[in-house]
Order: sequence, then structure tokens, then C-alpha cells
Amino acid sequence: MERIDHHLPWSSLGTERHLSVFRFGTGERKAYIQASLHADELPGMRCAWELKKRLSALEAQGLLNGVIELVPVANPLGLGQLLQGNHQGRFEYGSGKNFNRDFVELSAPVVARLEGRLGDDPRANVHLIRQAMRDVLSELPPATSQLQGMQRVLLSHACDADVVLDLHCDAEAALHMYALPQHWPQWRSLAAHLNVRVGLLAEDSGGSSFDEACSLPWLRVQRHFGDAPIPLACMATTVELGGQADTGRDEAQRYAEGILAFLAEQGLIGGQWPAAQHEACEGMPFEGTELLFAPHPGVVSFLRPAGAWVEPGEPLFEVIDPLSDRVSTVCAGTAGVLFAVERLRYAQPGFWLAKVAGREPLRHGRLLND
Repeated sequence: MERIDHHLPWSSLGTERHLSVFRFGTGERKAYIQASLHADELPGMRCAWELKKRLSALEAQGLLNGVIELVPVANPLGLGQLLQGNHQGRFEYGSGKNFNRDFVELSAPVVARLEGRLGDDPRANVHLIRQAMRDVLSELPPATSQLQGMQRVLLSHACDADVVLDLHCDAEAALHMYALPQHWPQWRSLAAHLNVRVGLLAEDSGGSSFDEACSLPWLRVQRHFGDAPIPLACMATTVELGGQADTGRDEAQRYAEGILAFLAEQGLIGGQWPAAQHEACEGMPFEGTELLFAPHPGVVSFLRPAGAWVEPGEPLFEVIDPLSDRVSTVCAGTAGVLFAVERLRYAQPGFWLAKVAGREPLRHGRLLND
């Protein structure tokens, strides 16, 4: 195991922060795994520690067939953002920016560098594209903030990987994941190993989140150079490992083993690994996700658990105003998987309380809710 520590720029006077990458194995192929980019989403960090131990053992046994890079703490900035005991790890305090938005968009500068250089060999084209990505990132002007510097370090390690896993969680949720539709056939195996409840599929959900900053440039470059054989060589996904409280040891070990079994199927790990114990879930268009809100303030009582299949008109939660005795029941507007509910139990204007993944498109344009 090799440990790589990156100093983050623009720390406050008298302080400094580092981002640590743990590299296992050698070889041409590569997987990259990071956890808790939203720093208050800790199931991924707990799972990453299990992965770190298992990867160390697998490396010692000579069972790694490629490079696996692991970032257990992808956001040291957000880890320190505590306000009176409450952890605020989704948005940077100073700028208000979401830690998982506005990663560098690589396709346009990569296309400019590759005009007239691609040939008929898809493997050679992949090498050229990856080198162009690394060059674009290395030649950017110096970062102007810790957030920008941190995002660049993360992307520079992931941009040349074959497989990228960004481990997150929701508030209270069943396991779900986000990916390009073109990659869903390959991701179904991971979904089965982890018992993921639904896959949310979109080519561009808006916001340049980390997983799409890794995978979407390949689709855009492929479409620009339509005559050149260019594989979609970076499979990247955001995996939501349940809810924020789901940091138990047993589930973390189970998730780690499922991820390792999937990487073994991808040829990155040798040895004998168990087959998936679950059926692969359905992949649904991210445009089909319904966000449900409360019609007025009040205390919330959920009527269906995260992970349940719901039908249109089925009651999902009620909102009670104990001053006026007003009670409102909010029902599903689409059939699908109730994959996440809000952790807080007080309804506030503009904040979603439940998310249902359905088969029919409901929304267009920017799909991410910040």
C-alpha cells in the first residue's frame, strides 16, 4: 500500500489540511473509490475503512490485478464544519457551494487537444484521451480556494480509472445509485451484490457532479469524434449507501464485500468470490423522480418506509399543524420506489420530504436538487 498525501492550498494562517489517497496494487487497469464527499454522509467512510483492510490483505496475497485507489476521507474541509454540535457537510461554509458540484468539465478542452490525433485503434484512443485529461488538469492555473484545490485532486486521481465509485448516502434511504444509462447493464451486477433498490439513470443531471465529471466526458468525446472508435472507458457511479445513520459494522462489511466481488468480476481482483445474493434492481430514468413537499409547516409522520414500492395516490406522509389542527396527507403522484425520505421531521417550505423513482419522465433540465 502506498499513501499519498496532498496538501490543500489556501488554508487559514496557522493551519493546513491534507487529502490522503491509498493506492493498492499495480497494473494498467484501475479502480478509484472515494467516500464522504458530502462530509456528513458517513456510511461510505465506514465502508471505506473495511475496504482498506481487505485491500491490504488482498495485496499481500498477490490477488490484485490492477491499481485500486481509495480515498476514505474525500472531504477534510467539510468534516470540520460543526455548528453547535450539528454537522453541516454538504455545503462549504465560506462560499455556500455544494461540495459535489462544479467539477472541471473535461470534454471541451480534451476535444481541442485531440483534433486530428485519434486513429482506428480503440485502446490507443483511450490512452490518448486519458493523457489529455491528465494534461488538462495539470495545466490549470493554481487553485483559488481549498474547495477548488480539493476537487482538482480528486478528479486527477479518478479521471484515468476504468471504474469509479463515489460513496454517498441520503437522509433516510434505501440503497440506490446514479449512472449513465449506457453503463447500466454493467452496473446491474454491483446493484445485485449490494441489494440496491433502484438505479437512477441520466446522461447529464446538471451541476457537474463528481461521477458525471468522470464518465460524461467520454460520451461527449465519443459523439464529437463520431468516426473514431472510442469506448466509454470510465464507468462512474454515485452509490447511496442508505441513510446517514447507517454506519453499522455488519452493513459496512457487507457493502465492502459486495464492492470487492464486483471489482473481481471486472478483472481487478483474483481469487474466488461469491455470486450476488440478490436480483438486480430496475434502472429508471432520473427524469422520473418525483420530489414531494409539504403544503404547510408542521410535524411530519411518514406512512411508508424508504425502499417501499408505492402506487399513485398512496399516502406517503402527513403534516400536522398542532396550533390550527390542520392535517395534510401527501400522496405519491407516480408509481415507483420510495427511495429516500427526509431525516428531519419538521416540514419547511422548499425542502423535499420524500423522493419516488418512477418509470415515466416527470422533470427536465437540471435534475439534481442541491
